[in-house]
Amino acid sequence: MGTLKQILLLFAGFVAAAHGQTCGGLVQGLNGTIESPGFPHGYPNYANCTWIIVTGERNRIQLSFHTFALEEDFDIVSIYDGQPQPGNLKMRLSGFMLPSPIVSTGSILALWFTTDFAVSAQGFKAIYEVLPSHTCGNPGLIPRGIIHGTRYNVGDKIRYSCVMGYVLEGHALLTCIVSPGSGASWDFPAPFCRAEGSCGGTLRGTTGTISSPHFPSEYENNADCTWSILAEPGDTIALVFTDFQLEDRYDFLEISGTEAPSIW
Repeated sequence: MGTLKQILLLFAGFVAAAHGQTCGGLVQGLNGTIESPGFPHGYPNYANCTWIIVTGERNRIQLSFHTFALEEDFDIVSIYDGQPQPGNLKMRLSGFMLPSPIVSTGSILALWFTTDFAVSAQGFKAIYEVLPSHTCGNPGLIPRGIIHGTRYNVGDKIRYSCVMGYVLEGHALLTCIVSPGSGASWDFPAPFCRAEGSCGGTLRGTTGTISSPHFPSEYENNADCTWSILAEPGDTIALVFTDFQLEDRYDFLEISGTEAPSIW
């Protein structure tokens, strides 16, 4: 009861900050839909909306976006793993790429939607679902990918593949395991599909995998690939190699963004 009262008081503060806009709210129930104001016909400027999803103490919440189109870098959905406080910020979403499903570690998940003074887009539509502690939830489809498997409980496995003309980057097989302190979770992040003969790209999110073209098979000659990893302001990025083998003195990997670029 005390927790719910704190959430209600916190939400009242956010409503006051929204300058009379009717958007956001305290959301409860086993599942439901959250849409940006005006969806699908475009959201207003100066929007300031907060949704707080609350479920039972031993459950978690999965949020899946079905449509996502925001003015990149200026109109933002901030996702909080818990109450909407700076220390709980999980990620900030913007642009036109459909995000992967998001699963909370606890019984509260919050969305804060803000827009600037000009330019808008279609907006977003998200479906939330309450997950019991023994399930990992649907890890989601990946662009130009195929998912094999329909069970997401502890011990279940799913496999990803790509449509013709695309190759998989990352782990094809994911297993739902018990994660200490946060219930069930997938053992690896979802992979992605890239066009054959291409490499590199821009990566967002809290975790991910980067592989040389065709790994674990040999990479081709004359490869020239650049990956950019983007994080929130103030965050740092840890890069851990699990495999590394290049032709000595002729094939190079350069890492920039550190105090001084390093060449491997």
